[in-house]
Amino acid sequence: MSDHQGGPLAGIRVVDLTRALSGPYATLMLADAGADVVKVERPGGGDDSRGWGPPFVGPEEAPESSYFLSINRSKRSVVLDLKDEADLARLRRLLADADVVVENFRPGVMERLGLGPDELEALNERLVVLSITGFGEGGPDGDRSGFDQIIQGEAGFMGITGPVDGDPIKFGIPITDVLSGMFGAYGVVSALHERERTGRGQRVTTSLLASAVAVHAYQGTRWTVGGEVPRPGGNRHPTIAPYGAFTCSDGWVNITVGSEGLWRRFAPLVGLAVDDPRYATNRDRVTNWDDLEADINGALLSGTVADWLARLAEAGVPAGRIRSMDEVYAWDQLEHLGLIDRVQHPTAGTLELPGAPVRWSRSGRRTADPPPRLGEHTDEVLGGA
Repeated sequence: MSDHQGGPLAGIRVVDLTRALSGPYATLMLADAGADVVKVERPGGGDDSRGWGPPFVGPEEAPESSYFLSINRSKRSVVLDLKDEADLARLRRLLADADVVVENFRPGVMERLGLGPDELEALNERLVVLSITGFGEGGPDGDRSGFDQIIQGEAGFMGITGPVDGDPIKFGIPITDVLSGMFGAYGVVSALHERERTGRGQRVTTSLLASAVAVHAYQGTRWTVGGEVPRPGGNRHPTIAPYGAFTCSDGWVNITVGSEGLWRRFAPLVGLAVDDPRYATNRDRVTNWDDLEADINGALLSGTVADWLARLAEAGVPAGRIRSMDEVYAWDQLEHLGLIDRVQHPTAGTLELPGAPVRWSRSGRRTADPPPRLGEHTDEVLGGA
């Protein structure tokens, strides 16, 4: 285990009672910032995501899930059976000395364990408690189980994602899990800052549903302000044109013409008149998206992705290729930014993991450790407790 000197949260102890993705993503962010994250897992299988795959890596008798590996670097794993009174007592001792506890159980589970808000405050008044649920606490849907794809549908994401006039499509990543983890980590560090003034912790809550609604942005106000129900729009931007994905002779590019100045530079490149009445203003271009898209694709098919990216760059028009995941991780820009963490796992060997996106100029970022094996740090953390 590397030391905890790196990162602004060095010296902060987090007890992580979460599993799957929303909670582990929150604690991943805290670990990347330097916190000592102790991941409490159930005997036998541990975190549910340890069994999610394929793909798996490592020896056949002890395979590691690539899903689990993606979100659990730089944590320590201990095994406790929370149905066992002795292990529950060990957990209470951990919490008494901790700064943060994170849980994403269904509502009511912590209370049944004797770890409700009042009990935790009595145990450790400085403790910051993060609770992540699916649909939020209370209300007509508060007791429902919240899984990412269910929330994507319920929160409107799938209603705006997919081909034009096509069927609903989910995001390619579990976006509401990730968002709730991010908002949860934000809530934790805000509460830790407030604790510096008051000396007391507090309870922080968020949910997959709340996190999804929080990022509706202009898609939300299209309805709440404009009275327009957004529909799936494929790769088109609903309010800016041309802004989307287009086909070249050997692949796809994204082109974003976000101002009239950019339109004047872009139109001649694809053989369009700047003042064509169909396309003279952004409103005209949005109204005539079908014709505009066909005209642009017709022009771009005359050259390769590389050809067009060069021409667009020379004209100062923002554009980029559409990469497959293997192409992304071969991109030298990721290496430059340090966005790949290379760690040495004791059974799976050298692993390349998606790295942390944030850097701190003075406190630095801790060196990443490999995701833990189940119970790897039980003796180290609990000792004789």
